[in-house]
Amino acid sequence: MGRRKVAGQQRPPRQALRAKEKKQQGHKLGATNTPTRPANPLTGRRKKGLSKDGRSAPRETTAWMESVDTLLANKDGQNAFRTFLKSEFSEENLEFWLACEDFKKTKSAAKIASKAQKIYSDFIQADAPKEINIDFCTRDHITQTISEPTLQCFDDAQRLIYSLMAKDSFPRFLKSEAYKELVNKQQNGNQKRWLPCL
Repeated sequence: MGRRKVAGQQRPPRQALRAKEKKQQGHKLGATNTPTRPANPLTGRRKKGLSKDGRSAPRETTAWMESVDTLLANKDGQNAFRTFLKSEFSEENLEFWLACEDFKKTKSAAKIASKAQKIYSDFIQADAPKEINIDFCTRDHITQTISEPTLQCFDDAQRLIYSLMAKDSFPRFLKSEAYKELVNKQQNGNQKRWLPCL
């Protein structure tokens, strides 16, 4: 026996019911299901899918292709990117960027001065052992202010190096055989996890 329609009453469309159910499920689960990392101070973007120690969550290797931020926020991503940069003789870019990130967390004035001097002697000064490729004006400005460093003294250089990695090294990393192998390993590992036991 079929249902009778009550005059003036219409059934909501099936799509509307599904959307309402999904919304209710989202409220039960909470706003997010994955932990987030703090925003990158240079871009303001948040990172998702990372464990507390910054290691890869499942499928994270493929997520690295989203942006250089996602890659740099992940310890395994940093290691893979460093290995690639070593093969191109440009690992100093990543090392400088990481040193600047660490430097910006420094609290004590004495440590600010010593860390700034170390970064300057390792990466900035002429003939530094890991000299980075920055323009003369940026290098000169740092040289003039290094005697009284602030937490922002390397920001311009860090921005330049970040841009160089994002626009130049990162796209090549994604096309590299090393990255493709990592993705394949992860996909094969995920498939094995879901295979039924025979």
